[in-house]
Amino acid sequence: MPEDTSLNSEDPSSRVRVLEMQTKLHHWARADPGRRFDDLFNLVHDPATLTMAFARVAGNQGARTPGVDGLTVIEVEERIGAPGFLHDLRAALKDGSFRPLPVRERKIPKPGGSGKVRSLGIPTVADRVVQAALKLVLEPVFEADFTPVSYGFRPGRRAQDAIAEIHHFGTNSYRWVLDADIEACFDRIDHVALMDRVRARVKDKRVLALVKAFLKAGILTELGENKETMTGTPQGGILSPLLANIALSALDEHLMEPWKPGGAMSTAWQRQSRRTRKQLPNWRVVRYADDFVVLVNGSREDVLAVREDVSRVLKPLGLRLSQEKTQVTHLEDGIDFLGFHIQWRRKKGTDQWHVYTFIAKRPIRQLKAKIRALTRRQSQQDLKSLLIRINQIVRGWSAYFRHAVAKNQFSGLADFIWWRVMRMLRVRHDWTWKDIRRRFVTPSGRWRPISAEGTELFDMAAVVVTRYRWRGTRIPSPWAEIQA
Repeated sequence: MPEDTSLNSEDPSSRVRVLEMQTKLHHWARADPGRRFDDLFNLVHDPATLTMAFARVAGNQGARTPGVDGLTVIEVEERIGAPGFLHDLRAALKDGSFRPLPVRERKIPKPGGSGKVRSLGIPTVADRVVQAALKLVLEPVFEADFTPVSYGFRPGRRAQDAIAEIHHFGTNSYRWVLDADIEACFDRIDHVALMDRVRARVKDKRVLALVKAFLKAGILTELGENKETMTGTPQGGILSPLLANIALSALDEHLMEPWKPGGAMSTAWQRQSRRTRKQLPNWRVVRYADDFVVLVNGSREDVLAVREDVSRVLKPLGLRLSQEKTQVTHLEDGIDFLGFHIQWRRKKGTDQWHVYTFIAKRPIRQLKAKIRALTRRQSQQDLKSLLIRINQIVRGWSAYFRHAVAKNQFSGLADFIWWRVMRMLRVRHDWTWKDIRRRFVTPSGRWRPISAEGTELFDMAAVVVTRYRWRGTRIPSPWAEIQA
């Protein structure tokens, strides 16, 4: 990319130039699996890359959250201006004076109401922009190596793809499951092992030094103490999911090695022969970030053997399976994964068995808890603002789960939300049920939707439930072809 590109955060041509750069890197990486890329640092501090990186940082929800320097994206734009900020940042990168600052620690409760907390690391705006620039350059290179069985934090892939993969292979006799949980994965990844995997593709010492600097940046705790980061990739950093995928791809590669051309499970005939003639198991891993399951077409003993194999692969990465949360189970008993409950069960009224995908109990409890918190009977929040917030939550939640067997749950939750809002209004306005019927029932006997100033309560029961189709290896890459 040209050196004289303007550092303008509104430059529309930056996206095109960065996409061209990414496409070429991805093409070269796919064409030569053993290639180690040099001179990537110039792409990291290129004006177009930094412009795109800043735009992505500014568009994130965390843009309003300051790092240890106290600056937010808005304050950077108002005090310095995006062009000036990026110009200074580029100069610091080029002359080698840039140093990442410690991330600001923030503890948030873990989902599920367990009372446990997890730590998020909040980098400074400058560090976020550099991390985003690094990701723009490194991601297309490593995407060429990642196997199709991982779905978390990868372009064009989503949680529903992982669920569809489990559904597909569960339907095809892979019904014994290693439901695995890595203990404190993001906190314990070994830096040496991670950097070795990065070096397998990256030769540029300046890029390697920059990645290592972010790993070693340290943490400023909520108590104001500086803590070194000897292991792990702090959750919250833009670069952390990519680095975690690079580390955990060792697990994907190991378990999926037999599926490669020429491997023991590479064809349907070989897999069938292993089961029927040799009495050997077949397996398939499905991973979403640090959550993964191994589906086994075999026996419980085969799953236990796979579990030991997984433990051996994770050990050099500084990781281990949680003894409490890792389970060996059968799909007939069901598993919870990414908020879904997947179970092999008999279809009602028949002798046919199928794999079904339901909504797990925990996300339903969490949604109800959010609605209860918003609709306390003593709440004085104006109705329009309340409906907007409820609609935001419910629309996103139902869009995520609309591919499950969810019609009854959606109807039940729609009733729950309606009653919560209506009871709040009844207490607030001291209405009787006669008052409510007079306001919300039409002369024809139909109920009017709850609304305020043109904003209606979203009806989850009206959401269309459709099956999500398994895409398998057909998920397209955003850099599949060289751009003209």
